[in-house]
Amino acid sequence: MQSRYVTGITIRPLRNGDTETVAALFDRLGDGSREKRFCGGKRRLSDAELASLARVDADHHVLVAYLAGDRDPVGIARLARVNGAAEVAFEVADEYQGRGVGSTLVRELAADARAVGISEFVAMVCRDNPGAVALLKQVAKSLQVTWRGREREFVVGLET
Repeated sequence: MQSRYVTGITIRPLRNGDTETVAALFDRLGDGSREKRFCGGKRRLSDAELASLARVDADHHVLVAYLAGDRDPVGIARLARVNGAAEVAFEVADEYQGRGVGSTLVRELAADARAVGISEFVAMVCRDNPGAVALLKQVAKSLQVTWRGREREFVVGLET
């Protein structure tokens, strides 16, 4: 896949091992965003976490969002394929939340997933993350929610 321009946002695939891009976005997340994304306080990512989040291969797909005038990434969406489903996660820089970056990323990730036969997204969402829930609902044909301790597991049947 090549870069594409969608609703004012440039979306490109992450290169395998591009930990610098992952770290750059992490640095743009405030404490509250990190708490919601990682279900706990996280001041930094370890080298192993960075490597895992920057993994791109046949089963791991990552999209990065950029806006004109800002050279750093404003959002990331990733999936890890597990049979016909994919675990997904999203991050959007604090100053760009609520401006359509997450919505664009979730729609593009869902389109990429459907193109390779993935029919479900699975997401672990911290109990207080209405933004993540709203993103998942945008691409949901069906939705099942199960509590797993402090987190909710969402199984999202993708729209066709």
